[in-house]
Amino acid sequence: MATEIDIEYEGDLHCRLHHGPSGAEIVTDAPPDNQGKGEAFAPTDLLAASLGSCIITVMGIYARRKDIDLKGSRVRVSKEMVHDPLRRVGRIRVEIDLPDIDPLLRPALEKAGHACPVERSLHPDTKVDLIFSYGRV
Repeated sequence: MATEIDIEYEGDLHCRLHHGPSGAEIVTDAPPDNQGKGEAFAPTDLLAASLGSCIITVMGIYARRKDIDLKGSRVRVSKEMVHDPLRRVGRIRVEIDLPDIDPLLRPALEKAGHACPVERSLHPDTKVDLIFSYGRV
């Protein structure tokens, strides 16, 4: 089943994205280092945010099945652009702060995070640094 997202180019490097199923909207702007004003998420920011959100969501699905409470977990994402020779996302760092979870449950929970479809959809040259911290929530 396909999800439809409509995008309207508003001019001046701004776009409005409309999520068909929910009606939610997101606006984007090109970043200052690529002729934009940085007034909203850049499209590549959304790529990085999608990765972080996907990882914690897939971990949440696993945790729900195993009765593990992840509420309050936090994710920080940073991205680095490269020019090799074309501009693209070269590295995404995802730091996940989780509650203090039984150390025996952590490997399976982390494996679930790596099953995120966004991570599996990235170009193989895009480096992903995934850091898990426990007991910081």
